[in-house]
Amino acid sequence: MAIGLLDRRLLFVTGKGGVGKTTVAAALALLAVGEGRRTLVCELDAKGDLAGAYEVGPLAFEARQLQPGLFAMAMDTEASLREYLAVQLKMPRLSRLGAMARTFDFLANAAPGIKEILTVGKLAWETRERHYDVVIVDAAASGHIIGQLRAPQAINELLSVGLVREQTGWMLQLLGDAAVTGVVVVAAPEEMPVTETLELVEELATTGVDLAAVVVNRVLPELFGRSEEEVFDRLAEPEAAAALAEVVGRPVAPVLEAARLAVRLRRTRAAHLVRLREGLNQRSGPPRPVVYVPELFSRSHGRRATNQVAEALAAELS
Repeated sequence: MAIGLLDRRLLFVTGKGGVGKTTVAAALALLAVGEGRRTLVCELDAKGDLAGAYEVGPLAFEARQLQPGLFAMAMDTEASLREYLAVQLKMPRLSRLGAMARTFDFLANAAPGIKEILTVGKLAWETRERHYDVVIVDAAASGHIIGQLRAPQAINELLSVGLVREQTGWMLQLLGDAAVTGVVVVAAPEEMPVTETLELVEELATTGVDLAAVVVNRVLPELFGRSEEEVFDRLAEPEAAAALAEVVGRPVAPVLEAARLAVRLRRTRAAHLVRLREGLNQRSGPPRPVVYVPELFSRSHGRRATNQVAEALAAELS
């Protein structure tokens, strides 16, 4: 890797809903903290559960320290607007914006990109001001992330002069610097997530933001090889199955069928991984790493699962 994944200071983690992007974002933040980096992890996706990944209470706009070096927040565009007005225009932070909030809503509906610029702008500002060594974003799902990343360019093209255009200027520079900003796309070894990942990677090229890595979550290990399959086939023969059932005291057919299912499922997923790698190899630009996270075989999605994913990512990135 020309640029190490956690050497960047702003990472957007996205992917099709249900592939585990929130867990991956939370795990990447733990890795960054483990390397001694002061880290902010921010939840943009209202459907995400970043708090659940760390087993903490609900998150708010004001960043909260979860452990030494790790801070977490949830995006709130109205709070972001208040902060912007206070920092840039020196206006007092009012508890509510009142008429200005209604005006903001009108402008946001009339000029798409206004709300997105407050979202991306807050994170870009935290990165530029170096309040944290790295900012990791549990971003919107793959269907919405492109609009968020394009927002600064859209506003920049809409306005010819003024403070807002000046703000989008430095944002574009920061987002377009591959040494600073990158996107991590989380996929799963299944047909639709792979298709959406390849489409997203293609669209990402139009935003000017660099693809940092693709993380493939829930990869099945090879539990059985060809020789084991031959054993299953022989054991499934009526005489062998009957003899084995007599020894163990119960039918063995369900166990043998489960083993066959595990083999078929892994081969099917392996085919999707081949398509993903081939599709990524066809894109222009420097190659980016494909990182694999194994299936955890766990019903838990809390801190323990996040730690396990972090360990798997660390092993892949080392």
